[in-house]
Amino acid sequence: MCVTAVESRPAGAIEASSTGSSRGQRPFGARLKAFVALTKPRIIELLLITTVPVMFLAQRGVPDLRLVLVTCVGGYLSAGGANALNMWYDRDIDALMDRTSQRPLVTGMVSPNECLVFGISLAVVSTLLFGFTVNWLSAWLALGALLFYVVGYTMILKRRTAQNIVWGGIAGCLPVLIGWSSVTDSMSWAPVVLFLVMFFWTPPHYWPLSMRVKEDYARVGVPMLPVVASNKVVARQIVVYSWVMVAVSLLLTPLGYTGWFYTLVALLAGGFWLWEAHGLQNRAKAEVTGAKLKEMRLFHWSITYVSVLFLAVAIDPFLS
Repeated sequence: MCVTAVESRPAGAIEASSTGSSRGQRPFGARLKAFVALTKPRIIELLLITTVPVMFLAQRGVPDLRLVLVTCVGGYLSAGGANALNMWYDRDIDALMDRTSQRPLVTGMVSPNECLVFGISLAVVSTLLFGFTVNWLSAWLALGALLFYVVGYTMILKRRTAQNIVWGGIAGCLPVLIGWSSVTDSMSWAPVVLFLVMFFWTPPHYWPLSMRVKEDYARVGVPMLPVVASNKVVARQIVVYSWVMVAVSLLLTPLGYTGWFYTLVALLAGGFWLWEAHGLQNRAKAEVTGAKLKEMRLFHWSITYVSVLFLAVAIDPFLS
């Protein structure tokens, strides 16, 4: 489904983001803050949480700290470039959605041309940084993640299919592979398993948030699953993905990559996740009786879950 709401964009937003006429009146600090906001730092924090622990697992101990630092910087620049290009492309619908109405391009703090150059520059710098200071396998994986997010998700999937976040989420899974390849310059089953964990984690992580803001997405014609399906259907899909995610997370131990500590954490954290997922499904079924959905409970827990699980990935080599 394509969005044709550009003409409905508020005149002030179009004028500010197109001309950037007020840029000279903006304090340097505010402009700097706006460019940092283009990178979506809070999202990148989550990506780094899934990158660094895998480096510990690949090293079976503490990896070279210089390598960790360079990988984190390269990962931030790559993901930041992808996020900036996402905002550049989505500036038309961002102006119409409540949750994105204060983004730098909408407010006019950064012009579209500035954002485009900024995003491409970060992409180039991050690729070269990975290639010359880490290895070229990691560089191509990082570039692939950026291109998949910008082209695959933002430009192709997001506005056309309710499966957008399912397949578009692949970009957010690739940092797991980058963490492993940065240490080993190769691939193995361990990062593939963790890649799949993140793949099945992404929809039940994002769909609860989409349930909360589905009016925003409906207003701009973006067919997120909660927009085109009932809460009961979405909650049932969340439960299915959740069970698969937890099952996949337990494969690391029989494959010989982790021991008792990771297994215990994966079981406890996964069990609590399933409790929350089924709770959301039960509340969705009872909505007709006036029950509150409380969908954000699972969204917030999903961030805690992935942080705890990958922390266990990092700690397990020291206990096994």
